[in-house]
Amino acid sequence: MAKRQSIYIDGFPHANPIPAACRIGPMLCSGVIYGRDPHTQQVPADLEQQCELMFMHVRSIVEAAGGTLEDVIKMTLWMQDKSQRETVNRHWEKAFPDVNARPARHALEGNFTGNTLIQCDFTAVLGE
Repeated sequence: MAKRQSIYIDGFPHANPIPAACRIGPMLCSGVIYGRDPHTQQVPADLEQQCELMFMHVRSIVEAAGGTLEDVIKMTLWMQDKSQRETVNRHWEKAFPDVNARPARHALEGNFTGNTLIQCDFTAVLGE
């Protein structure tokens, strides 16, 4: 087995030859993840739907690598409008319900094209 393992998921293809995430040993790092509909490949205009889809993709990527959301230790968000954190926080609390076991998070301003209002990447530490 190669030292580095590329992680791909159905419904979240990349236009370039880049995986959704990469794993070496217990470390898993994602590329940019956003709220694209896995069936239509379109990004909905609504932040609520984008957050729901983005967190769904995060979960699918971690699971494809052999982990769970409990293995995520850091997430970085890029938001078109950081004043809309309440919407993000609802999905954050649903994904990470234990207030004593949430990953670190950092939010930055993003400048996107099209309908994209939010993106993220994450780092996780998985069991061997």
